[in-house]
Amino acid sequence: MPRPLLRAAAAAAVLLLALSGCGSGEPEQSEQAAAGGSAPAGAFPVTLNHAFGTTTIPAEPKRVVAVGLNDSDFLLSLGVVPVGSREFTGGFDWQNRAWAQQALGGQKPQALTGTSVPVEQIASLQPDLILGVYSFLDKTTYDTLSKIAPRVAQPTPDGTNAAPWPEQLRITGQAVGRTQQAEQVAAATQQKFDDAKAAYPAFAGKSLKMDFVVGGTPIDLGTDDLRAQLFAGLGFGVPGTTQNLSREQQGRLDADVLVVMGRTKAEAMADPVFANIPAVKAGRVAFLGGYTTDFAGALGFSSPLSLPYAIDSVAPKLDAALKGQDPA
Repeated sequence: MPRPLLRAAAAAAVLLLALSGCGSGEPEQSEQAAAGGSAPAGAFPVTLNHAFGTTTIPAEPKRVVAVGLNDSDFLLSLGVVPVGSREFTGGFDWQNRAWAQQALGGQKPQALTGTSVPVEQIASLQPDLILGVYSFLDKTTYDTLSKIAPRVAQPTPDGTNAAPWPEQLRITGQAVGRTQQAEQVAAATQQKFDDAKAAYPAFAGKSLKMDFVVGGTPIDLGTDDLRAQLFAGLGFGVPGTTQNLSREQQGRLDADVLVVMGRTKAEAMADPVFANIPAVKAGRVAFLGGYTTDFAGALGFSSPLSLPYAIDSVAPKLDAALKGQDPA
């Protein structure tokens, strides 16, 4: 399965870029959040590098459209409410995600619907910045969007090796002129990771494998996928490269801790190859549910808003799994 389609299906399921629910809000109701203040003098113009070259943003954007699958959360963490947000598919109720409601302040950005970037809908929102750090834009779409407003694409042309959350936050902060605020948000988010590592010191250096099952295919998720980076941030050793596995190759999922998403415990244990994995036999496995859960959504966004939420949910389960308590 091509990587973009894999992420769309699995990140709650992201096409990473990943897009469910349809909503609309009047553009007038989604201007930049007043609570976030304005960019300081001298912040603009700013020039950013990305997969398709450079983009210069001449002045502080007031109408931002987030075409990345999680970019809206990064904007919200800096006090900027986008006028439009990329739809998140997979059945997760992304518009009512708990971690974003306070930052939204009752506003409802218009949902950019469809499996491809809806250029006409974006144009109708009259943006002065199109942000897609986690967007999987292709060059043709990028060039089309460039006729509408300044646009920022992902770091690499095909969207693989997504920017870690601190880097995505830094880029977003530069794009909207809030670099100091981005540093503060990054520090607070990192503190959440540090607190969790202090609370669970046994995580340090232990190996962890992620079994993401999409369409019946087991996927060994690596840190080249945004969703694996949470576990690495908690101190676990996680492979760097995502691998699709055959049923017969599931033994490669053995580790100090195995986390499973996309199939229930009953479904997984009915597979004799999976059930024979040493970590599974020892009870060192955490079944984290399907892709419509709040945890799956938080992991799919992997933002400064959602990561603390995800850590609170998953850390106790990982601790139990590491002790062989199989916290299904």
